[in-house]
Amino acid sequence: MIEVLLADDQVLVRAGFRALLDAQPDIEVTGEAADGGEALRKVRELRPDVVLMDIRMPTLDGLAATRAITGDADLEGVRVVMLTTFELDEYVFEAIRSGASGFLVKDTEPDELLRAVRAVVRGDALLSPGVTRRLIGEFAARSRTPAHAGVLDGLTDREREVMALVGLGLSNDEIARRLVVSPLTAKTHVSRTMVKLGARDRAQLVVMAYESGLVRPGWLG
Repeated sequence: MIEVLLADDQVLVRAGFRALLDAQPDIEVTGEAADGGEALRKVRELRPDVVLMDIRMPTLDGLAATRAITGDADLEGVRVVMLTTFELDEYVFEAIRSGASGFLVKDTEPDELLRAVRAVVRGDALLSPGVTRRLIGEFAARSRTPAHAGVLDGLTDREREVMALVGLGLSNDEIARRLVVSPLTAKTHVSRTMVKLGARDRAQLVVMAYESGLVRPGWLG
């Protein structure tokens, strides 16, 4: 059973998400929070698998709450999906850099929300369907504190190649076809690369690919 915590200051938003999620046989909403501070307290108490976190909330915003969650070693298994009203939210990229596993716009289709919850539990990166890879590249290019290319020094040539393909948005199966290897081999390369770089999940690996200069926004079609 996938346990979910809902963090949003709008009661109707939480009620709508709860009704959808609780209707699924493999998902259960175990808690709700109306602001970031309450969300952080309940995450520490309930240890949910996924937190659906609104970016803009009173007292403590979703970005600060996400940093606190992803920076706590005791909460390593908790995945945060940021919720935003607008696809071009200025905090979206910062949220992913802060450890969020991805983001969704609040008016996303119900099926997409369900896929999102299940995807982040598997460790997959998550981007709202309406947000293109080009947008992520632009956010990365504007990053105020870019990482140095030296972070890639411990990677093999193949791992760098795989990381670049992850940065371009390819799935493990697509990477396997591109490199003419098995999907399992592709998955292993991705996992080893994440471990070496200390990436929490695939979303952070995408960010690192851009910040290190391994992938550039201009390469996206």
